Amino acid sequence: MQSSKQSAPRSEFENMPGGLGHDADKKTFPSDLASRGAEKAQELAAAAGQKASSVAEKAKETARDAANKAGEVAKNVGHKAEDAVSSVGGQMKTLAGTIREKAPHEGIVGSTASAVASTLDSSGAYLQEHNLSGMAEDMTDLIRRYPIQSLLVGIGVGFLLAKATRS
Repeated sequence: MQSSKQSAPRSEFENMPGGLGHDADKKTFPSDLASRGAEKAQELAAAAGQKASSVAEKAKETARDAANKAGEVAKNVGHKAEDAVSSVGGQMKTLAGTIREKAPHEGIVGSTASAVASTLDSSGAYLQEHNLSGMAEDMTDLIRRYPIQSLLVGIGVGFLLAKATRS
């Protein structure tokens, strides 16, 4: 004989915690769900924190590498500029020697050529002996000794540059 109590088809939610099946009368379900949710949230937060930390570390490392590369490039450019200044100084001294050889030695042209050669020779020696930072220090000392004259020269150069760029 069939039982008078026919079993209803079970839904897939009956056997889940908190479902309408045999566990429905348990009082601990909401607290279990809340604690499991909190645990999952903590796990996700920890994982996100680790990822963020990893990304931040990679960014710092990349920035450090870029700064090192930029420093190396700047150092190389500085060395090339120093070499170029020294080379220009050498060329100026060579030009001074050429002027002394080829220019007349007497008269107004001879004295002017000798003065130009001497100036080129001393300027070339200065460029070869001093690096760019030494030249900047000398310029700073000159400006400190003659502030008004330096200001007037700066205004004059600025005026000439403005005129040249308008044309």
